[in-house]
Amino acid sequence: MSIHRAETDEQIAACFAVMRQLRPQLTTAEFVPWVQAQTSAGYRLVYCEADGQAVSVAGYRVIENLAWGRFLYVDDLVTDEHHRSQGQGDRLFEWLVAEAKQLGCGELHLDSGVQRFAAHRFYLRHRMDITSHHFAMKLG
Repeated sequence: MSIHRAETDEQIAACFAVMRQLRPQLTTAEFVPWVQAQTSAGYRLVYCEADGQAVSVAGYRVIENLAWGRFLYVDDLVTDEHHRSQGQGDRLFEWLVAEAKQLGCGELHLDSGVQRFAAHRFYLRHRMDITSHHFAMKLG
């Protein structure tokens, strides 16, 4: 297992099948351009590879705000359904924590849908705390 940054179109595209398991609304045609657009705003995409394929994918940003200072925000974190409970998600999460520290972040944050019970167990096992509720409003 090795972790790589998805920087080329080919590397980004190789993450699509796994990312779609978390973000089913995405299409193949829009995925690479969407990631590229977010990259210009600070989004970074990384993946854990096993046997030449992406099996875990994470998208993250470094953000600064008044509430938490400088922190790493994980937008996306998913392991392929056929590779769960094999350590790839753990390894990628540990990589994200190390990356946050290396980038001078004081905290790591993420949001998780209320229905994602297995993900919640994963985050709690990794010593994350439930610290807030996230509210949203559709505008249109």
